[in-house]
Amino acid sequence: MPVDAPLYPVNLVVAGRRCLVVGGGRVAAQKATELVACGAEVHVVAPSISPELAALDGVVAHERPYRSGEVADYRLAVTATDDPAVNRQVFLEGEAAGVWVNSADDPANCAFTLPARVRQGPLLVTFSTGGHSPALATWLRRRFSEEIGPEYLALMGLLADERSRLQREGVPTEGLDWQGALDSGMLDLVREGHLAEAKERLQACLSSSSD
Repeated sequence: MPVDAPLYPVNLVVAGRRCLVVGGGRVAAQKATELVACGAEVHVVAPSISPELAALDGVVAHERPYRSGEVADYRLAVTATDDPAVNRQVFLEGEAAGVWVNSADDPANCAFTLPARVRQGPLLVTFSTGGHSPALATWLRRRFSEEIGPEYLALMGLLADERSRLQREGVPTEGLDWQGALDSGMLDLVREGHLAEAKERLQACLSSSSD
């Protein structure tokens, strides 16, 4: 069943933290790959684990059934099995232990949901329907994957560098017209390869807003 309550958006820092994936198939491999990419210490538990998943760099594979209560040893857990009883067990034990658990395509056994997402380096854009229509979330991800290309990462770099420069100089960055700068055509300049001109336009917009 979908989640009707408003969802609280959050980006979790899992780097260096123990995360559990229960399941050994294709979906489990996707979840483990995403966690590894974010720097998590990933342990996979399943009676049968695919060779591709077991060989994934950064994954510790335990080819055995899930053991009662072991979710308590982790900060975060994801279940991706074809056994509803196991998914339910992990979720309930996670709730008791204060561990956040997600169950793939099973909102009733989720303490959190995973949105569809577009990632460009540290730039992350997510789409969620609270489980009402995963197809729509996926469609939005595909649509905006074409729109949000590497030029957005370059644009973000210009903004971040300028913000850091101002902070080093002791200039308050709050209240400056960042939105006006973004609306000034900076992205088009970046797309055309005119990074220096985009930087000049950014500085001009911020300078005028601080006068």
